[in-house]
Amino acid sequence: MSEDQNYKRVYTGPETNVQYLQDLFEKSGIHSRVRNDFDSGLRAGFGGGLPGQVLLFVENDKFAEATEIARTTFPKDFDNE
Repeated sequence: MSEDQNYKRVYTGPETNVQYLQDLFEKSGIHSRVRNDFDSGLRAGFGGGLPGQVLLFVENDKFAEATEIARTTFPKDFDNE
């Protein structure tokens, strides 16, 4: 999935937050994908990623809209940008 040039990471955070954002995105007509490097690494037998941190990707043409939704929903997660 990281090779897919049609998607861009919009948010990284706890799985519950990502699931909530996915629901909001779906209601707005935004398709999203999730990647959990930590779980993938465990299944493959090596470490990778951070426990509890999930990456949420959206299609490039919906990135601005998705970022605004994520920023409004979880403003503290965007304070350091």
